[in-house]
Amino acid sequence: MRHQFSVKVGPLSFRVGSAWRAPIAALESLYAGYPRSPDGISDYNVRLEPGGFGRRWIRPSVRIDGDFMLPDAVPMPLAQGLLAAEMGMNLQVALGERRFMLLHASSVERGGKAVIMTGESGSGKSTLSAALGERGWRLMGDEFALIDPVTGLAHAFPRPISLKNAAIAAMAGAGEDRFGPLLPGTPKGDIRHLRPNADAIARMDEPAQPALILFPAFGHKRETRPVGQGEVFVRLTQASTNYTHLGEAGFAALTNLVASLPAYAIDYGSTEEGVAAVEALL
Repeated sequence: MRHQFSVKVGPLSFRVGSAWRAPIAALESLYAGYPRSPDGISDYNVRLEPGGFGRRWIRPSVRIDGDFMLPDAVPMPLAQGLLAAEMGMNLQVALGERRFMLLHASSVERGGKAVIMTGESGSGKSTLSAALGERGWRLMGDEFALIDPVTGLAHAFPRPISLKNAAIAAMAGAGEDRFGPLLPGTPKGDIRHLRPNADAIARMDEPAQPALILFPAFGHKRETRPVGQGEVFVRLTQASTNYTHLGEAGFAALTNLVASLPAYAIDYGSTEEGVAAVEALL
């Protein structure tokens, strides 16, 4: 394609091509400090194409193509080109990854121990992981936790964190230079991406031993409850995009994770309460 960008995040690498320069410039700024794809070869490819005839110039809209794609996906406005690129990268991993068991989860690490946090959209896991990443924890990832089916280790995948609505202001202290542009009016409201700090990027090739599974829920009175293994297993199968594709290896990896780790549901009414709950449980 006319404009291209490549980047390596943890064990995975991407190449993004675009018919327009603007989304690529936004990616270059947001991923400042990340390594590029080794030897120019990428695991996954994303293409940002015009959404129809003439839509490169007239009311430009972006269609997400790539190695894997959803044919019925609705094109997005060019003003949301950065979001389209990020969604395209998510899509490639969700549909194509087979080396790791994927969990739709945030993860942070301290002292070699990884905490995996998963929940429905709006549960607060992205804001909580971002806050922990600014308080002495290493952010390992926001969108996906990568679990090695053989070793059981969690591998870091620290892409920029997608903050929504009030969470954007809550993380303003991280520094304006680490934020991407404000993307208003998306289906999930206002979105702004936050680049992880330099330590998270520098240590992206360093795996960690999973130690704790959490199901956070923001906006409630603070409470911590243990979650039984049967419920944890069901929740994690629902959170994994490739569990069934991995077959027996996926079942064994998930069973080992559930059987060996404590799991808790944590309700909290503020980010500070959430941080305190995670630190107390670890």
